[in-house]
Amino acid sequence: MEEGRNPHPPGGQRFGRRRTASDYNTQLREKQKAKRMYGVGERQFRNYYKAATRKKGITGDQLIELLERRLDNTIYRMGFAVSRAQARQLVCHGHFYVNGRIADIPSYQLRDGDKVNVKPQKVKAAPFQEVLNLKPEDCTYPWIEMDFSRLNGVFKHAPQKGQFDHQIQVNLIVEFYSR
Repeated sequence: MEEGRNPHPPGGQRFGRRRTASDYNTQLREKQKAKRMYGVGERQFRNYYKAATRKKGITGDQLIELLERRLDNTIYRMGFAVSRAQARQLVCHGHFYVNGRIADIPSYQLRDGDKVNVKPQKVKAAPFQEVLNLKPEDCTYPWIEMDFSRLNGVFKHAPQKGQFDHQIQVNLIVEFYSR
């Protein structure tokens, strides 16, 4: 090494240690993770939180219920798409009917008993050919009933507290917004 050169990379701190994350930082990270996971913007996520606070019950559970009722999320859960982003695109392109009507709004809130099926013209499309080989046991979500041979499903009800295995800590999101 040349004499007189600094052995540390530019911008790096030579001394000190990394600080522990504050409560605010932890709550913010959890909110951002949930937003990215469901593909929702800041304003829309805040509106979902406000709607969840107006509903009866635990705010965190109501927030998850609202996010799970989204059409693009349900399409992903049904197995028609490999990611929520792909599900969103398929919905935007008008590949699905909800109760016999074309649904092309990803944030459409499904109600209990809504029937979702692929447009007959789109059945031969590549994403749906893989779904035809699945069995009814492959749908692991108890709030969704699937018929893979006909490419349709029923949103029976929103997930209950014990049925849903999310990776997000909803209580931190509620704490973040209730500051």
